[in-house]
Amino acid sequence: MTILIAYDGSDDAKAAIAFAGRQFPGQQAVVLTVWERLAMTTARASAGLMMTFDQTGVEDEAVAEAMTALARQGAELARQAGLEATPRCEPDSVAVWSTIVDVADELDADLIVTGTRGLGGVRSLLLGSTSDRVLHHARRPVLVVPGAEKDD
Repeated sequence: MTILIAYDGSDDAKAAIAFAGRQFPGQQAVVLTVWERLAMTTARASAGLMMTFDQTGVEDEAVAEAMTALARQGAELARQAGLEATPRCEPDSVAVWSTIVDVADELDADLIVTGTRGLGGVRSLLLGSTSDRVLHHARRPVLVVPGAEKDD
């Protein structure tokens, strides 16, 4: 069995890893972090800075390195949870959900695991959640794991 786990560093993604480890101990898992190239542009625009569409190679490299480290962190959490995990990092092709679905297809994953909410914030409210889109577009089983209850 190959499990693809979407990981963005959020508490919900960590909960999804922990749940997958409890339910599928010893199984092969690929922990996938997808990074959005446009996210940097959106952040600049919201801060009132000039909007640019082309990042320099240095910016792309820095973001890719940070996201690769995040994927490695997720894979380590998955190994601690009892999975045989490897990290994978991909820039989004069209959207994060689409990249998750495409990688699952490429790997012929038996299952996609994702948390309910990630670090998408306002963008998720406007475009719909990543987990919801994965659930509706994947051609394989999807397990959406709710995050832990938070006390206010």
